[in-house]
Amino acid sequence: MATFLYKLGRLSFRRRHVVALIWVALLTLAGVGAAGAPAAGNSSFSIPGTEAQKAFDLLEQRFPGTSADGATARVVFKAPSGEKMTDPGNNATVQDTVKELSDGSEVVRVTDPYQAKAVSKDGTIAYAQVSYKVSGMELDDAAKDALKDSAQDARKAGLTVEIGGDALQAVPHTGSSEVIGIAVAAVVLVITFGSLVAAGLPLLTALIGVGIGVSAITGLASALDLGTTTSTLAMMIGLAVGIDYALFIVSRYRAELAEGREREEAAGRAVGTAGSAVVFAGLTVVIALVGLSVVNIPMLTKMGIAAAGTVAIAVLIALTMIPALLGYAGRKVKPMGEKGKLPGRAKKEQDRPAKPNLGTRWASFVVRRPLAVLLLGVIGLGAAAVPATSLELGLPDDGSQPTSTTQRRAYDLLSEGFGPGFNGPLMVVVDAKNSDDPKAVFTETGDEIKGLKDVVTVTPAQPNKAGDTATITVIPGSKPSSVTTENLVHGIREAGADIKADTDAGVLVTGSTAMNIDVSEKLNDALVPYLVLVVGLAFLLLIVVFRSILVPLKAALGFLLSVMAALGAVVAVFQWGWLSGLMGVEQTGPVMSMMPIFMVGVVFGLAMDYEVFLVTRMREAYVHGEKPAQAVVTGFRHGARVVTAAAVIMMAVFAGFIGSSESMVKMIGFGLAIAVFFDAFIVRMAIVPAVLALLGRKAWWLPKWLDRALPNVDVEGEGLRTRTDRGDEDRELVRA
Repeated sequence: MATFLYKLGRLSFRRRHVVALIWVALLTLAGVGAAGAPAAGNSSFSIPGTEAQKAFDLLEQRFPGTSADGATARVVFKAPSGEKMTDPGNNATVQDTVKELSDGSEVVRVTDPYQAKAVSKDGTIAYAQVSYKVSGMELDDAAKDALKDSAQDARKAGLTVEIGGDALQAVPHTGSSEVIGIAVAAVVLVITFGSLVAAGLPLLTALIGVGIGVSAITGLASALDLGTTTSTLAMMIGLAVGIDYALFIVSRYRAELAEGREREEAAGRAVGTAGSAVVFAGLTVVIALVGLSVVNIPMLTKMGIAAAGTVAIAVLIALTMIPALLGYAGRKVKPMGEKGKLPGRAKKEQDRPAKPNLGTRWASFVVRRPLAVLLLGVIGLGAAAVPATSLELGLPDDGSQPTSTTQRRAYDLLSEGFGPGFNGPLMVVVDAKNSDDPKAVFTETGDEIKGLKDVVTVTPAQPNKAGDTATITVIPGSKPSSVTTENLVHGIREAGADIKADTDAGVLVTGSTAMNIDVSEKLNDALVPYLVLVVGLAFLLLIVVFRSILVPLKAALGFLLSVMAALGAVVAVFQWGWLSGLMGVEQTGPVMSMMPIFMVGVVFGLAMDYEVFLVTRMREAYVHGEKPAQAVVTGFRHGARVVTAAAVIMMAVFAGFIGSSESMVKMIGFGLAIAVFFDAFIVRMAIVPAVLALLGRKAWWLPKWLDRALPNVDVEGEGLRTRTDRGDEDRELVRA
């Protein structure tokens, strides 16, 4: 592989005009496609195989035209102090609002609060429910404006009016902190390279790669049903890995220049060595992201595949466009260690004894005291992981919105007037098609549910036209994200199983609350198989890369430590509320159901980046004759500064998304940033060298039969070294 990539790097350097033109053409094509494509909608949230999804599908069949998956809005009214919603003036205002709302072309129906008994017991709060034909992201601006205007008219009459539901769902924005993250990355690159040109190359190529990836996602969003969050996460991961991959190749290029090689040769060797590490690091990220498909949640699968595609583009750009741009940069990208051209400065620095860099000094310290460093790192990460034992999973609702939003204020008003469980009603679907007496089954089901704990209200069954299927609305006594409500859902399903045995009628529980519970359970069940698949595949890949058993095993165990510590930090901030003000978390609650499995996938891929980049340098030194302990120090001397810069850049990019208005993006941004910190600075910079120092030569042991069976991918560039050394000898003979 090193030889092939070496040739690719030299070719890209020589044919830089063609390479640059190809990438610019791809960026233009993707941009034009995105500009002309329909706007991205809200990805349909289907969960195949769950009871809640089966109930939704049944409703589509038995209640045609009801738009079960259409947007809803709850317009909540509160009377002024000392008044009630039943007062004639307030009643007239509500009636006018209901009439105004009913005129919308996309409105299916609007409930009258007084006819639907949607007035609180104390008479101070009432609500009207608006149902639409299409989802919240598909609603046109005119329908949303009409909804807001009707509320504003009621406010002018003296009522407090707030709007909940998903009808006002907006495209999430990330805010200025994303730009700050990129700015921090630029500063780190300038400090690392000491050159604006060298620092600009990784940023430029990363932005081009993300531009192509995100534009492609935007262009295909409508056709493939991709949600808005998909492009945000692809941009987050694409920026981070794009900068890092380019950083490693540019850094290696400067090191090759420092050894006296010609620029084209240096570009070829940089791509042949660091590029090999980029390929395998990118493969681990792609495996982790594509592996999300085993969960069988379409939205998560699409997010993973889209992000994986962006990572693949970042790898290709690093291998081809970076050497092409290095050709354009010429001598503006200086060799590593060159400080400038002031008179006499170079000579003074040559005469001065070389001082070991920080990476060398740190590695020497770890090699001298490996056991102490190992214990301290493991204990520290273990302590950070403790909050993860209290992990509670759920999906966000209006209760997790900032208090400044009308959705959150509507949520709070409904809780005040009707109880906390009113914001998470359960819909029970009774399929009595195979029953002899459907009406009796409907009544029996309602009576069974009334006898369960934590049930506040059970509405009468609402049958369809055929009379063989009915819906029953159940209002729990607890809030949607509580364990008590989860137990109630399971209780209804257990009662439904008994009814099924007696009457042959099916009882299914659905609604957003039941869907959230099913999603959490599905993700929990999929976590272990996903870990086995992803870690297993990457373990095999790393055996090929490092030609060792213990090094990949150590990499996998270190990853588990860092991801558990990161989950602990997420629980502490978003569930317990530690530093919540600093992170902009206005409402604590359960951790996003998708967070653990998504974090496992992404963090594993990113963790293997640092493992590959750092340990391949150690492996390279070891196979060239250095002792194991000295190889660790050599690896840190060449790679520690660059890995540190890469980690800081990745943290800055991820942290930039903490400013997002989307709670899922905010949580993932924080989780990935803290996970990179734990993995890069504690696992890879402390635990890894400590373990390798303790293992010595055993770290690189591989059974002979396995060594013969494995393909030789030559990540260290041994074949490349032999090739170029032979070329140097030939040139010496020609000169002689």
